[in-house]
Amino acid sequence: MEWWHYLILAASILVSAGIGIAIGYFYRRDVAEAKVAKAEDAVRKMIDDAQKRAETLKKETIIEAKEEVYRLKTEQERENRERRSELQRGERRLQQREESFDKKQDSLEKREEQLNRRIKEIDEMEASIKTICDQQTAELERIAAMTADEARAVILNNAEKETRHEAALMIRDIEAKAKAEADRRAVNIISMAIQRCAADHVAEATISVVSLPNDEMKGRIIGREGRNIRTLETATGVDLIIDDTPEAVILSGFDPVRREVARIALEKLVLDGRIHPARIEEMVEKARKEVDTQIREAGESAIFEVGVHGLHHELVRLLGRLKYRTSYGQNVLKHSIEVAHLAGLMAEELGVNVQLAKRAGLLHDIGKAVDHEVEGTHNQIGADLAKKYRENNQVVHCILAHHGDVEPNTVEAVLVQAADAISAARPGARRETLENYIKRLEKLEEISKSFEGVDKVFAIQAGREVRIMVKPEKVSDADTVVLVRDICKRIEAELEYPGQIKVNVIRETRAVDFAK
Repeated sequence: MEWWHYLILAASILVSAGIGIAIGYFYRRDVAEAKVAKAEDAVRKMIDDAQKRAETLKKETIIEAKEEVYRLKTEQERENRERRSELQRGERRLQQREESFDKKQDSLEKREEQLNRRIKEIDEMEASIKTICDQQTAELERIAAMTADEARAVILNNAEKETRHEAALMIRDIEAKAKAEADRRAVNIISMAIQRCAADHVAEATISVVSLPNDEMKGRIIGREGRNIRTLETATGVDLIIDDTPEAVILSGFDPVRREVARIALEKLVLDGRIHPARIEEMVEKARKEVDTQIREAGESAIFEVGVHGLHHELVRLLGRLKYRTSYGQNVLKHSIEVAHLAGLMAEELGVNVQLAKRAGLLHDIGKAVDHEVEGTHNQIGADLAKKYRENNQVVHCILAHHGDVEPNTVEAVLVQAADAISAARPGARRETLENYIKRLEKLEEISKSFEGVDKVFAIQAGREVRIMVKPEKVSDADTVVLVRDICKRIEAELEYPGQIKVNVIRETRAVDFAK
């Protein structure tokens, strides 16, 4: 094929391609224009729809707003009507109150006028009555021959006597009933406690006697120029009395522990036979250790017997020292054990704290172990010792109150006080010197005689009871109740005595005549 054929072919291809491109371009343009037109129609349609919906929504909103305005306007009108109605009712009530107030004010003014007239009438009547009373009083004073003050004093005196008489009768009746019931229960409890507790009694001793094998031993005890006896007295603090008493040496000392040390040391020296200053000091030291051991064992035995545990070891040692302490002939350690048992038994009967009562009873006289070394009463010293060794506050109170120095505020304190009195007052428990005994009886009779209306006084039953005869013309039956209470209070305040004293006031009227 010729070249120009290829040229024509190429030209034709190019022309065909150009025609195709032109056709495609115009076709696509028409299609795009059709789509654009369609889209424009759709947009216009959507805009029309939106405008229609907006118009519809606008109309609905306007309608709803009009309805809301109408509703609010209606409610406001209703509220206004209600407020006007309430205001009208309030005005009517206020008007009614004003009318009522005016009426009351008028009524009060009328009543005030009436009261003023009545007060004026009453004043006039009072003045008239006062004048009449003054006249009657003057007439009564003239007739009675005494003034109004004197008559008033007589009336008050008579009323006081009648009141005292009635009060005395009431006191006697109440005391009789209470005493009958209390005595019955107390006798049962105390008798049961005493029946279950038996204790020994001992004699008072301020000296100790050491027996000697022969009288020649006295000279050896005295030693050359008295050096042995001086050494023994210096080492023990006890006085040795060597007199004509056959085969005996007397040890005299206030401290029972020192006297016991001296007794044991002297007995050991007598048995050993070698008596000289060095040996004496050695034996005294051994005796002191032996007594310390006995003191500790006595304290431990006491707490074991009573059943009280947990005591401080120093309190146990002080309890043991009471073994060598006596009070009116009564061994203080045995007395303390007895008080502990009695207090515990009575506490058990009454249903209170048994262990507390026993503990306080055992320690109530602990102060007597050191009362010759420390200033103060033995109950105050004992309370201080109990505090020092961390005893219960209730135990401390029982110790402090067992002699009535302070008012007992617990049942256990009262029981310890009662048990102490029972133990001290039982027959054979204590004794006292004749001089103290006579002084106490004389003081008892002196106190009883000091009261007005007392005729005769007799102290009987070894000072356990005092019988008082009164003058019947000065003391009535009712007055005896008051008199016996006053005498008891004076005796409690001014006398010291073991146990209790029965005060018996007797009034007797005798009528004597003669048949002729």
